[in-house]
Amino acid sequence: MSDTRLKIAVQKSGRLLDGSLELLKECGIRVNNGKDQLKASASNYPVDILYLRNSDIPQYVQDGVADIGILGQNTLVEKQKQIEEVLPLGFSKCRLSIALPKNTPYPGPEWLNGKRIATSYPNSLRQFMAKHQIEAEIHEISGSVEIAPNIGLADAICDLVSSGSTLFKNGLEEKEVILKSEACIVRNPKLSSGKQAILNQIVFRIQSVLKARNNKYILMNAPASQTEAIINILPGMKSPTVMPLAASGWNSIHTVIDESQFWEIIDQLKAAGAEGILVIPIEKMIL
Repeated sequence: MSDTRLKIAVQKSGRLLDGSLELLKECGIRVNNGKDQLKASASNYPVDILYLRNSDIPQYVQDGVADIGILGQNTLVEKQKQIEEVLPLGFSKCRLSIALPKNTPYPGPEWLNGKRIATSYPNSLRQFMAKHQIEAEIHEISGSVEIAPNIGLADAICDLVSSGSTLFKNGLEEKEVILKSEACIVRNPKLSSGKQAILNQIVFRIQSVLKARNNKYILMNAPASQTEAIINILPGMKSPTVMPLAASGWNSIHTVIDESQFWEIIDQLKAAGAEGILVIPIEKMIL
């Protein structure tokens, strides 16, 4: 019976929880809110959700208490457990960086030699130091890393950076990016075939959701004489749909474009004669 349900570990509170539950919801998996709960079961899919401390998820997945987990790539790298990344998820993006007090001259990583560095990510920092042949004193602290230089505990910090506002408030400047991170799915490498099949289904649903988030469906009207020129502008998945309008000499053109190219392509379409351009969000995208 245990092989019929997949146990998913998610952060019990914090920046990753909402994104994880929202993604599962968009995949059609209904789960009760995890506030003050340790475990919840999906009502319409064979998964159980375990609400855990983020830093504990890698160990639980390695030990098989949870089958898979949703966590930050930074935690995956830092904890160095025997688990495998399955899929990046595109949310909770941040970076692990070296930061120094403002206006500190910084010629490069060699500046860190002989310095004191405060961090909650000692393993990741050691990897960076080894790569650059740096010898420095690591002060491992569990929170409020950014205040360490101001109280004389460290010369620099190694910490997660999102918007950079926390660094700014504490008079620090980002100097080196050690690694870039986003939420990802990790798995126990010894999953049974039954649980792997469930995971494969979830990954398929997630990929459909992520593709939809990153693409827009657009419709436009165009003179027939400009249709070929407009089609050459569109990057579309394959070939755009072209349908004649009731008005003679006009066509309606439909396609999907990547959001990262959106404004550049819209400007080109207008210049080529496209009119009445409609942009529609995509709920799911199956390729």
